[in-house]
Amino acid sequence: MTHDDNKSRVNVKIYGEEYVMRGPNTPEHMLSIAHYVDEKMKEIGQANTRLGINKVAVLTSLNLADELFRARKELQEMKARLEQKNRQEHRNRR
Repeated sequence: MTHDDNKSRVNVKIYGEEYVMRGPNTPEHMLSIAHYVDEKMKEIGQANTRLGINKVAVLTSLNLADELFRARKELQEMKARLEQKNRQEHRNRR
C-alpha cells in the first residue's frame, strides 16, 4: 500500500482475481469496499454455479445498484420527513 499524489493504492483480490485500486480514499476504505464486492460476488456465484465470472459480475452490479437506489430512496424519504417535522416545529413556535 502506498500513498502518492493524495491517492492511495491497494492490491485487492475480488472473486479470485487480483486488482490494483487507486483513489482518494483511505486504504482501509478501499479494502472494505473490495471485500464487500468480493462477498457479494461469492454469494451470487454460489447461488448460480453455472455462471461465468462476467455474468456473476453483471448480476452483482445489478444487485449493488438496487441496494444503492433503495438507500437513496430511503434517504430522500427521511429528509422529507425531517423537513416536514422542522416546518411543523417552526409553525408551532409562532
